Amino acid sequence: MTGDSTENSPLLTDLAFPYRLLGAGGNSRECLFLLHGSGVDETTLVPLARRIAPDAMLIAARGRIPQEDGFRWFERITPTRFEQKNILAETAAFAAFANEAATRHGLDLGHATFLGYSNGANLVSSLMLLHPGIVRRAVLLRPMPVLDHVPATDLAGIRTLIIAGAADETYGPFAPALVTLLSQHGSAIDARIIPSGHEIGDPDAAIIKDWLARSAAIG
Repeated sequence: MTGDSTENSPLLTDLAFPYRLLGAGGNSRECLFLLHGSGVDETTLVPLARRIAPDAMLIAARGRIPQEDGFRWFERITPTRFEQKNILAETAAFAAFANEAATRHGLDLGHATFLGYSNGANLVSSLMLLHPGIVRRAVLLRPMPVLDHVPATDLAGIRTLIIAGAADETYGPFAPALVTLLSQHGSAIDARIIPSGHEIGDPDAAIIKDWLARSAAIG
């Protein structure tokens, strides 16, 4: 990275989603789109991203649905049920945003990784299924399936890392269903369960860093 921080990286607001660009000016082709969890903002995944991919350009995006003192990516009905029309609308908007951000900043989406946590991970999996061709590599932390109706999308050639928490009582039980869903659609899945709750930390960072290195070696 170039030593920048979220404090001196301005929040850009002229695309569909507010975002910060970090690491611009480096020689690395690697890029990470960061999609935060519920009730926080785009800065929260930056420390993790710097640990796992210190030379990558970061697109740290902010969800558009207010929640408490932060934001989320789509509306929820209960902790495990979500407003379907809103998922479709926000996912379509993010698909356009990803393409526009890639064009603006000269990014190759074929070399990008979409890293999402919790509600952000659920947006990434929806993006994979509803708008194929954008996501080639995905890291989904503490995810669950959220779509009531899943199209017959071909995810062949897409690599996905899913990390669930063994003590994540609310969302952990849903992770196997997402593994099955994405596998059935053709994605190459690396599924892990770690001794954690819904929070993310050092074990996640170690797994993701190794997975990214192996994915880069594959090409």
